[in-house]
Amino acid sequence: MAIIRVEGIAKSYGTHQVHKDLTLSIERGECFTLLGPSGCGKTVLLRLIAGFETPDAGRISIDDTVVADPAAGIYIPPDRRGLGVVFQDYAVWPHLTVFDNVGYPLKIAKRPKNELKERVMESLEMVGMSGLERRLPSELSGGQQQRVALARALVANSSLMLLDEPLTNLDANLREEMRFEIKELQRRLNITVLYVTHDQEIALAISDRLAIMDDEGRIRQTGNPWQIFERPSDPFVFNFMGIANFVPVRRAGEAYLVGRGEQLIPWEPPKGDAAEWVAGFRPSDVQIAPQGIGLRGTVKRASFLGAMMDYLIEVDGAHLRTSIETHEAISKGLMFKEGETCVISFRDLLWFNAQSLTEVVKQ
Repeated sequence: MAIIRVEGIAKSYGTHQVHKDLTLSIERGECFTLLGPSGCGKTVLLRLIAGFETPDAGRISIDDTVVADPAAGIYIPPDRRGLGVVFQDYAVWPHLTVFDNVGYPLKIAKRPKNELKERVMESLEMVGMSGLERRLPSELSGGQQQRVALARALVANSSLMLLDEPLTNLDANLREEMRFEIKELQRRLNITVLYVTHDQEIALAISDRLAIMDDEGRIRQTGNPWQIFERPSDPFVFNFMGIANFVPVRRAGEAYLVGRGEQLIPWEPPKGDAAEWVAGFRPSDVQIAPQGIGLRGTVKRASFLGAMMDYLIEVDGAHLRTSIETHEAISKGLMFKEGETCVISFRDLLWFNAQSLTEVVKQ
């Protein structure tokens, strides 16, 4: 059952159209992530749902209540939408203690002091901040300040939390730690989380479902992490979700040839009538060998990355990357040098019409 419905939303700032006829549904109890490049309108959409911005057209419903509909003259302010919000910059007040920061929403709501204290201490315990309630933000680490922001969003017992790039300002180790804590909180409290990020790794780790947005504010694909990563709907999604190899394939009569050369493709041909195709695959989908059945290529770059060997290989004018664990490369005789020939085959690949690759190449 959907807890958030966004129907036909449009939003512009002057002549800049951020969203046009955008529709989205978020189910109760799931962690849903808006993922896309910087400037694509993710935060604008979150702010529209939160009530910090008003749409130019369309309708937004939360828990079956219409909270924004300009055509009907409906606008419910943020404090009456029953949600918690965590921002990228924490937004904790430097002059207030941890306790007072977390309790601020309840103070504004004029809750009784005993209830306020009980709920603040419960929220601090949820995020692992018990015993630090009298400290000032200046006495906390970045991760602890982010936990204060989470506790403040949780203190009102909201069933819906909106998180806008909450881990961006943390170092790599803290980001990894906090993303698992956020997911664990969501599961334990059975709340709905709308998470905004441009970080693919975080999105894949915490999401039940995610929506991929492009530079024009459109949703290109919605699905679970496996669907998005393994079965992307188009080259944009495939390219955005990690290192992507694209090898051109052209049709010559009944044959399919790779790049500018005359090598036949060593896999099942694409289904369709297009004359030009693109094979898409990840570096991990490539198998490399000194000889055997497959496409012949030349190692253009061999990079030792510690645990991994990374290779750039040219096949008839097309370039692709592959990687292999260093210990495996040593034990199996796969330590290639630049200029050496090799044979490559594929564990998995996707077919895209060559025309659909144009917008990816432009980026």
